[in-house]
Amino acid sequence: MILKMDRLPIELPIPKNPSANDAAAIQELLGGKFGEMSTLMNYTFQSFNFRGRKKIRPFYDVIASIAGEEYGHIEVVSYAINLLLTGVTKRGHDPVSGPLADAANARNTYHYIASGQGALPVDSMGNFWNGQNVFSSGNLKLDLLHNFFLECGARGNKMRAYEMVTDPTARTMVGYLLVRGGLHIVAYAKALEKLTGVEVTKLLPIPDLSNNAFPEARKFMDQKLHLQLYTFSQEDYKQAGLIWNGPHPDDGQECVVIEGAIPGYPVPDLEEEPQLNAPGADDFDPQVFADMAKKMGIKYEY
Repeated sequence: MILKMDRLPIELPIPKNPSANDAAAIQELLGGKFGEMSTLMNYTFQSFNFRGRKKIRPFYDVIASIAGEEYGHIEVVSYAINLLLTGVTKRGHDPVSGPLADAANARNTYHYIASGQGALPVDSMGNFWNGQNVFSSGNLKLDLLHNFFLECGARGNKMRAYEMVTDPTARTMVGYLLVRGGLHIVAYAKALEKLTGVEVTKLLPIPDLSNNAFPEARKFMDQKLHLQLYTFSQEDYKQAGLIWNGPHPDDGQECVVIEGAIPGYPVPDLEEEPQLNAPGADDFDPQVFADMAKKMGIKYEY
């Protein structure tokens, strides 16, 4: 089970220049072949299907811990997309004025036609993510090798997406994913080394470019987020530390496991988009909830 928190792993800055096309570009990091939907569902199903868990529990704990983190990655990419889409159309109720006229020039019109100017599980061209991207062979060596390759491919796409966008919102998000995705690459490399004796970490980095090249990633490196594997569990997955330990191949600092989740930051409050009938609750009087909350002793603000 997942313990869900109304937080994001990082604080996202508000875009200075919202851009529908920047939002379309980073959709690849959400619903593309190597996107966060793929990493989440690959590791989730591999953890569900894991056999022989009692004997080789540390490998299961690593896969399950990373699967837990990937849910938060889906959230942070989605909110970056949502923020980039906020303010790109003329907000209002009058359809005659054509408030969505600019949407005709956007790369991904699904953001307007199929969504309320929000993220969708699609790639940068609007193709929907599907379960054919999930690989769960049941063979531990093969699954770990696949996961290593998947994270390397994801890193390549993140680097390219970073070079496509310039807004601080998008680049902050990508910088964070480069650091945390880099940790996952090393984690699977270390797992393969423990399982086979092959020194997979000598292949790193793939692609061949340090996170130090990206200013937004460096600040997360300074926070040692490339060293800290979180279990994303209150009590379980502690044996991940039997794999995630020793020096990090990038800088030689010690890898550590932290029980629990990244503390996180408040989720951005997205404004209504009446031209898209979003959220479509114009007749609702929030005083109804305010009166009920007062009786129940629950904090409610509107």
